[in-house]
Amino acid sequence: MDAAFWNDRYAVAGHVYGEAPNAFVAEVAPQIPPGLVLCLAEGEGRNAVHLATLGHRVTAVDQSEVGLAKARRLAGARGVEIETVLADLANFSIGAGAWAGIVATFAHLPPALRRRVHRDVVTGLQPGGVFVLEAYTPAQLAFDTGGPKDPERLMTLAALREELSGLDFLIARELEHNVIEGDGHTGRAAVVQVLARRL
Repeated sequence: MDAAFWNDRYAVAGHVYGEAPNAFVAEVAPQIPPGLVLCLAEGEGRNAVHLATLGHRVTAVDQSEVGLAKARRLAGARGVEIETVLADLANFSIGAGAWAGIVATFAHLPPALRRRVHRDVVTGLQPGGVFVLEAYTPAQLAFDTGGPKDPERLMTLAALREELSGLDFLIARELEHNVIEGDGHTGRAAVVQVLARRL
């Protein structure tokens, strides 16, 4: 699932995962403090653009130049600006204490990289800043509604509590629900959702 894979996936008319934000991101967005927000593996920009419409200064990072071009077009259509950064998360520095919010939806990384990125998320948040995550759990393998088939890339709440040690979990749940996000994610799904704050 490298840059070429995602460029090919996004090289279609319309938005693969829709133009609306992830429902969990929209639900918890009021709990993100004012300030800078970082969207990781942001793809076509649906979450970044939504958060920009709420007044946040948003940086969207993705390895797909095609996806980020669509994100900029979506921002223009909504009358907002976002910053886009073309980067593989393996080579991207989150920085320390820089962000009021960090968002990652369905960013299914190899385990070692995921653990490193999550450690950097903890240190990258400002005091009071929040991390928003939704991802598929191993139970998603029973569904055919999106996500990687490699179980090592799927996430559990227990592992996330360990990887995000140092954050206060405000919402922490594994559940099954209907995910309706364009053609890429549609149908019943098994997910983990986290809203966690740096104290």
